Amino acid sequence: MSVDSRLSAMSTSIGAPAGASGQTAGSALEGGEATWRDPKRYAWLMGAIVPLLPFIAWGLVELTGVGAFWFAGPALVFIVFPILDIVVGLDPSNPPDSVLKWLEQDRYYRYCTYLYLPLLYAALVFSCWMWAYGNLTVLEKIGLAVTLAMVSGIAIADAHELGHKRDSLERWLSKIALAPTAYGHFYIEHNRGHHVRVSTPEDPASARMGESFFAFLPRTVLGSLRSAWRLEKVRFDRLERSPWTIRNDLFNAWLMSVLLFGALIAIFGVTIVPYLLLQALLGFSLLEVVNYLEHYGLLRQRREDGRYERCRAVHSWNSNNVASNVLLYHLQRHSDHHANPVRRYQALRHLEEAPQLPTGYAGMIVLAMFPPLWSRVVDHRLIEHYGGDVTLANIQPRRRRRILARYGVVEPTVPR
Repeated sequence: MSVDSRLSAMSTSIGAPAGASGQTAGSALEGGEATWRDPKRYAWLMGAIVPLLPFIAWGLVELTGVGAFWFAGPALVFIVFPILDIVVGLDPSNPPDSVLKWLEQDRYYRYCTYLYLPLLYAALVFSCWMWAYGNLTVLEKIGLAVTLAMVSGIAIADAHELGHKRDSLERWLSKIALAPTAYGHFYIEHNRGHHVRVSTPEDPASARMGESFFAFLPRTVLGSLRSAWRLEKVRFDRLERSPWTIRNDLFNAWLMSVLLFGALIAIFGVTIVPYLLLQALLGFSLLEVVNYLEHYGLLRQRREDGRYERCRAVHSWNSNNVASNVLLYHLQRHSDHHANPVRRYQALRHLEEAPQLPTGYAGMIVLAMFPPLWSRVVDHRLIEHYGGDVTLANIQPRRRRRILARYGVVEPTVPR
């Protein structure tokens, strides 16, 4: 049974002008109009399960008396969802071009992203209460912090979706979603830095072949911070104003985190501080491991004029695994996102020319924790993507000679 048929009970229709029939399997002529059914329409509400994880963990502990259930969050994200990716399978179908405008104007889909935010903050407050007054052991408090990190980390996917939109409200909501991880600079660096330099050696958020996630993490965190500051400084220089102002998006985003953390500590006490910081650290690390796999080893080539070629579908790893796509608001259709950054998640398309990951993001994140296994699974797919020519990949500089030698390539030595 196909994914479309498994989800068809939850589908709705979007009307489009006549002539759109035949563009997808879900199109049909009805009274001169073509109708397309969105098989995942109500599946997007599953994203609201994630911010409920601390409450689910509490319920399981209360029901069973087993404190290990405080670690339910990572179990769901890194065990259950990879299995669901395999069981539910792939959905490479696209909405017809003729319905994209109607699909993007359907406000139901943006309400799904808005819903995440009050639940996120409810989970945060509940966790703080449990750390302060819940009579948990230190290990159980750590488990709750790790579970909350899954909530705040995946909230960055929500912030990613909202931050790309032109609506000022959604941009502010993006910063609100980033506040629990104190990662407000992502709002600046991702939109104005990463999308310009993606899949080039200059991009701190594009991983290189031969670079482990554990080497990538400090490089991308520090590089993104520096880049966000430079971008805001350039913006204020053009305005002939000082960047040391609350109007600086870097400062007002971080101020949200300062006020949030300050209020929580004032209410619940300093005892929550280590766990609050732990969930923030793990939360933004979850974002960065997603960054790691999205462009690993992919490289935009330089043109004759020295500039990089335009970013195309071939410069992002994609996946059509349904479970992870629903969890991350179609973030796995990353190539279309880079081609159309303001396009809403429900309208993102699968592009055949994009390199495909062997499974969804949830499973690939687990794989990234084991660098030798990651290289064994991904590197040969990267080389196949480049037709066997390893020199076309974005290679970690200090490992370049060794990697080239592995594939029988010897670069000429440049005389000093």
